[in-house]
Amino acid sequence: MTHHLFTILISIFTIGIVACNEPKSEQENERTGNYVGNFKHGDFSDEIQITIEKDSTGYLAFFSSLAQNANRIPLQSVMVVEDSINFHLQSDFFKYTFKNKWSDNNSLLKGSLSVDTVTVSYTLKKEGNNDNGSPGKEGISFKSDGLTLHGTIWQPINKNNRAIIILTSSGNADRSASRAEAIQFAKMGFTTFHYDKRGTGNSGGDWSSVTMKTLLADDMNAIQYFSRQTNIPLENIGIKGSSQGAAKVPYILTEMPALQYGIVVSCPGSSLLESDLNYWKNSNAELPKEDLEEAAGLQKKVFEFIAGKVSKGDLENEIKAKQTARWFENVWIPNLDETSLDPKLLYDPIPYFQTTKQPLLIIEGSSDEIIPSNSAAVIEKALEQAGNTQCKIVGLEGASHSMYFVGQSDFPYWSKIHPDYFQTIENWVKTVVD
Repeated sequence: MTHHLFTILISIFTIGIVACNEPKSEQENERTGNYVGNFKHGDFSDEIQITIEKDSTGYLAFFSSLAQNANRIPLQSVMVVEDSINFHLQSDFFKYTFKNKWSDNNSLLKGSLSVDTVTVSYTLKKEGNNDNGSPGKEGISFKSDGLTLHGTIWQPINKNNRAIIILTSSGNADRSASRAEAIQFAKMGFTTFHYDKRGTGNSGGDWSSVTMKTLLADDMNAIQYFSRQTNIPLENIGIKGSSQGAAKVPYILTEMPALQYGIVVSCPGSSLLESDLNYWKNSNAELPKEDLEEAAGLQKKVFEFIAGKVSKGDLENEIKAKQTARWFENVWIPNLDETSLDPKLLYDPIPYFQTTKQPLLIIEGSSDEIIPSNSAAVIEKALEQAGNTQCKIVGLEGASHSMYFVGQSDFPYWSKIHPDYFQTIENWVKTVVD
């Protein structure tokens, strides 16, 4: 009898432990998810998302904002005490401190963000299983020039057999640089594709050692692969590029005339070399005009040497002749013995604009310090030579080369894509595809 009673008591005690633990476990699970809301301070507003997850080590938190081109940025020093969860984010210039509390049965995250001397309150609502509207994604790989290149296809909630492909741009940037934009296009309803250029991300090869024609061939192979993979015909596909990627658009449209349209963002109306030189001039605008012109002459020869247009001996003679000039230290001169030649600098998109027939949207920012200020006019003239009347040129006031808004803001601690950028693209594309 005693043993039986002991067994019953143990069973009751065990059930009691389980009953006490289960609500806590359920509560922890309920606390995870995507919390979304509008962050506002004065004239600044932005839809932000904080994603809270939990693994064997504890809670994790991630910050996202499509308008900031931020996607799942890991938040640091995540600390949970009772109903509070705090963390911070460190940038090159500021520390962002988030303090939050779960409320309303964990359906809300009420918090504040402190940066510099400013503290802003916000309320984020937890998304349900069916209301996040997030596009689906599929990682893929394809072959180009014997290499395996990797990319992501983003599927809209409601497929409409329309697509936008984001072309690769300059430097070491991989597809993560265009992830937020790809998601935004998918939310507009377009199947969207972007990929790692050779030698970046997960793709094999080396982008720096090949010609522009080789990179363009990679882009065209990517477009053909995407069309086959999704069964979306080229006639329903538009291509979009920024900066060097924008300079590729007219070439590809000319080579692939079945493509429907092009979106050209921050495109130089000159060679890439002249665009780089223009940026150098703007970065050294404090020099007296005469000094700036002389220094720019030497800087151009440096770029021409890198492009393979000027010999090392000729450049060294030029450097020796100018090394006592008062402006000499403003000129960027690499180690000439270790510099790799890059003929891509000589690539000029204008001859290809002169043959492009498809509709084009050209977007430039008034605060772009990289491309020459007359670029839009030069491109427009080239399109006139092509007899192309299906183009629209839009200038966004206060937009930088990367399309971030750089004007006055009541919350200058976050960089944000120009508020008219995506709307401009969406409105124009509708006129082309409808």
